[in-house]
Amino acid sequence: MTLKVGIIGCGSIANHRHAPEYRQNPYTDILLVYDPNPDRARKLADKYGGQVAGSWEEVVRHPEIDAISDCSTNEMHHLITTQALLAGKHVLCEKPIATTIAGAKQILAAANKSGKVLMIDHNQRLVSAHAKARQLIEAGEVGNILSFKTSFGHQGPEHWSANGTNGTWFFKKARSAFGVAGDLGIHKVDLLRYLLQDEIAEISAFSGVLDKKDEHGQPIEVCDHMSCLLRTKSGAIGTASFSWSYYGDEDNSTILYGERGIMKIFAEPEKDLEIIKADGQRVLYQLGAMQTNDNQTASGVIDAFVEAIRTGQAPIATGEDGLAALRIVEAAMDSAATGRSVRLET
Repeated sequence: MTLKVGIIGCGSIANHRHAPEYRQNPYTDILLVYDPNPDRARKLADKYGGQVAGSWEEVVRHPEIDAISDCSTNEMHHLITTQALLAGKHVLCEKPIATTIAGAKQILAAANKSGKVLMIDHNQRLVSAHAKARQLIEAGEVGNILSFKTSFGHQGPEHWSANGTNGTWFFKKARSAFGVAGDLGIHKVDLLRYLLQDEIAEISAFSGVLDKKDEHGQPIEVCDHMSCLLRTKSGAIGTASFSWSYYGDEDNSTILYGERGIMKIFAEPEKDLEIIKADGQRVLYQLGAMQTNDNQTASGVIDAFVEAIRTGQAPIATGEDGLAALRIVEAAMDSAATGRSVRLET
């Protein structure tokens, strides 16, 4: 079975991950692509195949399309993904699932009605070191997790996004909604849920515009840095920081402190996953580097999406996972705005 695929949004994420990984997957064929910038769509089609559509609606309604990657800007996800699902298409939606809880629930309702696969691109679940870490935690390698810290930061989307300028949509509140929290932070709160198999019960956060300026030289409309204190349902306490102002090496590290040792994931160069036992014993796992903006390797997202479609099994990151991560980010934004700790329903 060859799946006919449509890609909506032909920016960096489509060019670096979705399109090349569809091209490499033996079960998919790119049929249509769309971007509000026709030249951008043409360049992607020329490189990876497919025809250029005149609108996203054309992609959604095309009778031959089986599956769609929604790589549109954040504020469009609830519109495009909902309509694609209702049109009978399987959908891989970029994160965040939506910019509001209502929008996310609209998507989930459409998925339930259509019966089609809905996967959210929380791709850190597919990183080999993270998958191995989850297995080791389940096996009790370091005992119950007592505390944790995680970080995701780089020099900012103006160095990564398609237009490559300070006018990027990531800096616009009406389109991005959450700034760095919705771009990088949502990956790490989802990763915490995945690794710990626990829910975030309470969060306190600080956020601000530490450095970024827009195309007019003014501070951007959304936060470029956020630091959080989190408590899980089981009682573990930890921190999470997300930043567009890490000028140097990208930081995508997580450290978990357990009853019987420490687990470090991408915490040091050349060390993918390291266990340090309470007795001093060290075990190192070399599992493959994290995909970064500067080191583009296959993410496995498209393969996982296609496998879910072909087998009928639930994808590794469901719509419900997307909603849960969105709730945490919304709570963090609320805490940062009010100066109060926010409790989440668990």
